[in-house]
Amino acid sequence: MIVQKYKDMLSGKSVIRQLSEFATARGAEIGYENVFDYSLGNPSVPAPQAFTDRLLHLLATKEPIELHGYSPSLGITSVREAIAASLRERFGLPFETRHIFMASGAAGALAHAFRLVTQPGDEILTFAPFFPEYHPYVDLTGAVLKVVPPQTEDFQINFEAFEAMIGEKTMAVLINTPNNPSGVVYSKETLERLAQVLGEKSKELGHDIFLISDEPYREILFEGETYPCPCTFYDNSIMCYSFSKSLSVPGERIGYLAVNPACQGSGDLVNMCGQISRGIGHNCPPSIIQLAVAHVLDQTADISVYERNRNILYRELTDLGFTCVKPGGTFYIFPKALEEDAKEFCQKALKYDLILVPGDTFGAPGYFRMAYCIETEKVERSLEALRKFVREEYGR
Repeated sequence: MIVQKYKDMLSGKSVIRQLSEFATARGAEIGYENVFDYSLGNPSVPAPQAFTDRLLHLLATKEPIELHGYSPSLGITSVREAIAASLRERFGLPFETRHIFMASGAAGALAHAFRLVTQPGDEILTFAPFFPEYHPYVDLTGAVLKVVPPQTEDFQINFEAFEAMIGEKTMAVLINTPNNPSGVVYSKETLERLAQVLGEKSKELGHDIFLISDEPYREILFEGETYPCPCTFYDNSIMCYSFSKSLSVPGERIGYLAVNPACQGSGDLVNMCGQISRGIGHNCPPSIIQLAVAHVLDQTADISVYERNRNILYRELTDLGFTCVKPGGTFYIFPKALEEDAKEFCQKALKYDLILVPGDTFGAPGYFRMAYCIETEKVERSLEALRKFVREEYGR
């Protein structure tokens, strides 16, 4: 018998992907250069040359079985060692090889993290605005994702609503900083208070509440913005990282899960990931890509392009009267729409070949996301379309 729940999902495809497909089809009609596609968060700058050079070096000097054979279930040991050393130096926590699990991007790391700390029926809380794929990521494990409503004035955490939602079934809290879709970086004060609440509620409920930190945009920070690492504030924390955005290699599907050395059960959790992989068919990310990223752990692609695009759009949007929290990182901006119904707002924008994503799918109705990981020249050309849209549809 065909499993109905997956069949039902066919009618609930990703809004982001649907808009991206629309943009591609429209581009076939008028030329994609004339479609201002702000839908998909696909990095638009090349990977660092050092990454490409390392791949070529590996291909020229290593045996094929080392590059193309299965890695150990937990990942290549030398790569895990290098990542642990990088995290020790950067964040001052005593990470060791045994705390690192190599995964197929942050999504693969999250798939393991959820299964480490929840069983079917348990709840994971996250904060709007949030990446909409968290719902299938969590819900298909048998756990339940509950969304805390947003604090729209700054998109930090709405603590009043959060504390009211924590209950007996709450086993984990999922955060994403810098945040997709808002671009906001959680402050030190926010993370300190979050850690305090989690500690108090864990004692009150009589069980540990784990903090799962989704960090694929950690390196994409603007104007000297600093990154307070969530694991430094709370012991029972699990870091999920991807190289997709920082190195512009999303198609290579490589990241890792890092268990806070002070975490409850830290000695077993990574080994347990190896067993989880047996059940979800995840085993062994590509060996050659593991080896290549280990050589460029502290490098990034040219993220200055994203900061330049952010500055252009933020200035134009605010000049046009949009309410908008200025992003501290990522390559997203999340303004308030010029009417209450953001879906209708984004539908109207299509007439001007502006592809915008309504905030409803991110848990923040009335807002919309622009993924500005596109060429700066195209961002600049999109401004006239944006002005025309606002003038003709809203009289501004």
